Amino acid sequence: MPDVTFFAIRPAAAIANLAPENIMVHLDQPRPSLDHILNRRHKMLIGGAWVDARDGGLIDVEDPATGEIIAHAAAGESADIDAAVKAARRAFEGPWSRLAPMQRTALMLKLADILEAHSEEFAHIETFDVGQPLAISRPSTLGAPNTLRYFAGWASKLTGETMTPLVPGNWHAYTLREPVGVVGLIVPWNAPYTSTLNKLGALLAAGCTVVIKPAEQTPLATVRMGEFIQQAGFPDGVVNIVTGYGHTAGDALVRHPDVDKISFTGSTETGKLVLKTAAETMKRVTLELGGKSPIVILPDADLDKAIEAAALGIYRNSGQICVAGSRLFAHRDVFDRVVDGVAAYADRMKVGPGLEPGVEIGPLVSRVQMDRVVRLIGEGRSDGARVVTGGDRIGDKGYFVRPTVLVDTTPQMSVRREEIFGPVLCAASFADNDLEAIARDANDTSFGLAATIWTRDISAAHKLAKMIKAGSIKINSREFPEQSMPFGGLKQSGIGRERGREGVEEYTELKSVIVGL
Repeated sequence: MPDVTFFAIRPAAAIANLAPENIMVHLDQPRPSLDHILNRRHKMLIGGAWVDARDGGLIDVEDPATGEIIAHAAAGESADIDAAVKAARRAFEGPWSRLAPMQRTALMLKLADILEAHSEEFAHIETFDVGQPLAISRPSTLGAPNTLRYFAGWASKLTGETMTPLVPGNWHAYTLREPVGVVGLIVPWNAPYTSTLNKLGALLAAGCTVVIKPAEQTPLATVRMGEFIQQAGFPDGVVNIVTGYGHTAGDALVRHPDVDKISFTGSTETGKLVLKTAAETMKRVTLELGGKSPIVILPDADLDKAIEAAALGIYRNSGQICVAGSRLFAHRDVFDRVVDGVAAYADRMKVGPGLEPGVEIGPLVSRVQMDRVVRLIGEGRSDGARVVTGGDRIGDKGYFVRPTVLVDTTPQMSVRREEIFGPVLCAASFADNDLEAIARDANDTSFGLAATIWTRDISAAHKLAKMIKAGSIKINSREFPEQSMPFGGLKQSGIGRERGREGVEEYTELKSVIVGL
């Protein structure tokens, strides 16, 4: 894997000190002490107090690299959710609503500085909890506080408009943007730290309060974040954290009548249940759901870059990324070279526990996820797909699956239809440069989250970008997690947008006011 350089957005006083040696993510940093995280029984943050679940229930937290229990989290249920929602409502109608936008900005910037100072700790927490190699978790956790800094600027910039009414008379007409109220966040297990900050920054800037329900598989980073939220000085109840299972705590959060909005990231199947349940109380919803994202490589592409991008696009974080490029479409003139190149890249990648030096692919998050990935690979084989490399589990300890390339796949196969959420690339070729036909192949899915196009023909690139039905299109780029750009899906990949101005406005209501003068 190439060296990773991350350019962090830092406070103004530190900008002058930015030099390459200061912004390189070094992979040989000393391991921080996690005695306060590992082998501990963690509580929930409700109304400024750390409390156990009311019925005393606990969740076992696993290290996916070993399958061993490394901590316990409270198993909150409906009573705990109710207490957290009431605390969030008190804070929303009380101290939080009385703060000026710039005061919210100051708190968010302070929290960003605190989190950045502890980025190495969070990197190790993510590696233990999720299984991410440090080569992934380190740059991610170092850069994540910039999300708060970006959104902090929006707190004072959310405005309405003045209108000129069509009817005769003397009028003053305008719109207001107001915070939606109490928000329920349901955070995924594949990137809990960065996903939480993406959502949290936007809703805090909008003036909302929140109850966060992290995934039961990966609660540790969110719980630790709660301690720093208190340290930053946020009023009690602005941010509440209830750990628990989706079918209990998550369901109670979506059903609660005093929650105004739900923001959910996870599978499309669960997202449909969230949408159906939220409709009972007409909650606002943002759903960031599954993907089966295409990578299109035209014959004139820079193949060296495209091959590396295709490999990292599916194998990063063991393929457990919603935008993972899991369907590869390459022109037949370059198909063999592309497939051989990706397979060779996969074979070179070091698979193992994320704390080991040089590891590029860690375990899947759980035995359930590993079994699902292995099952789908087996279905692909049975349906006629050919395994070029990988295709099996590694060892009998931890949840490791070898990075896999499948060819001879067809649109009817489950490996082409379903989101595998593992290190599995399904490759197919196309015969000519008919852009409409290429787009039909790319669009032959129920998902529409992201797509990538590789070509030197900029006209073809822009034409394809218009034809492919996806919420995010990358052209000649492996990764571009730009906070100022809205992100979200079409079709069954979701509803609403995160990031950018649009991401903040998702947490507001628009009110019209007209005055007869």
